[in-house]
Amino acid sequence: MKYQNKKEKHAWKWILLLAALLLTFLVSLFLGRYLISPVRVIQILGNALTGKISGGIEESVVLNIRLPRLLLTMLVGAGMAASGAAFQGIFQNPLVSPDVLGVSSGAAFGAVIGIMISGTGPLAMALSMIAGIGSVALTYVFSKVKGQSTTLSLILAGMIVQALMNALVSLVKYTADPYSKLPQITYWLMGSFASASYKDVALIVVPIGASLLILFLLRWRMNILSLGDEEAAALGVNPGKLRIIIIAASTLISASSVMIAGMVGWVGLVIPHVTRMMFGVDHQELIPASMINGAIYLTLIDLIARSATEAEIPIGILTALVGAPFFAVLFKKTGGANG
Repeated sequence: MKYQNKKEKHAWKWILLLAALLLTFLVSLFLGRYLISPVRVIQILGNALTGKISGGIEESVVLNIRLPRLLLTMLVGAGMAASGAAFQGIFQNPLVSPDVLGVSSGAAFGAVIGIMISGTGPLAMALSMIAGIGSVALTYVFSKVKGQSTTLSLILAGMIVQALMNALVSLVKYTADPYSKLPQITYWLMGSFASASYKDVALIVVPIGASLLILFLLRWRMNILSLGDEEAAALGVNPGKLRIIIIAASTLISASSVMIAGMVGWVGLVIPHVTRMMFGVDHQELIPASMINGAIYLTLIDLIARSATEAEIPIGILTALVGAPFFAVLFKKTGGANG
């Protein structure tokens, strides 16, 4: 009876979570500095599905400006939250986030090099992705101690690579032209979805979508990894191989997100904790629920970023302003129990 009540309670949580996702989707389309009624937004979406587009200003705002931006924020938010939950599970540490292995810092370094060469264009995006993945590969090489890579050595190597990449980013900023390149670099590092387009969505939907699918399919194995390497091996799971697969998928998500939106922090750290409070520590529910919560959270933050003031606020600033105090209060109240 108790199990049945728990199952029904979780079913209601899922219904409310999906309803919140749908509501966030619609609210983000009609709210903004140019207000469009919810009924009109639904009508425009219906017309788009049936091919009856008139080309009016409201349709242009919804379909060409807000919709691609919304799809991008939801995709990035879902990816960062899921990768954060996966990292915290496989490292058995509630304080790790997707950039613990240096992927975000590496991607930032690649991007600023690209901006120095040719501005915020395809080269910067390509170098961002390459450097982000390369940083994690470098971390893995550094973590090899006596031919083996442990959880502790990975984290320590990640700290080394992260510090190195941050120093290189600072060096590039120091040498950048203060009138042209430096403002571009500084704005990009603060994170933004202002230039979102369907081309950007198409660029990251495959790497992030495929990586999310991998994390989703492996979510029950993360429960085994959280027991420790010896217990996992006893249950027939290769902890080293599984950890590499999960790290690779999470790295691809993080590198793609940084490449397209700049440095957007705290999502992968805060959202898994919130989701654990709702669904517990079972990764079979934690991973998909984190995806939904991450999409909702980053969409709402982006809505504030583009609506609160005349000039758009960089989203990285808002995620830090909201995420850091929230996480501090949450961690103090729970004492880390939800980690």
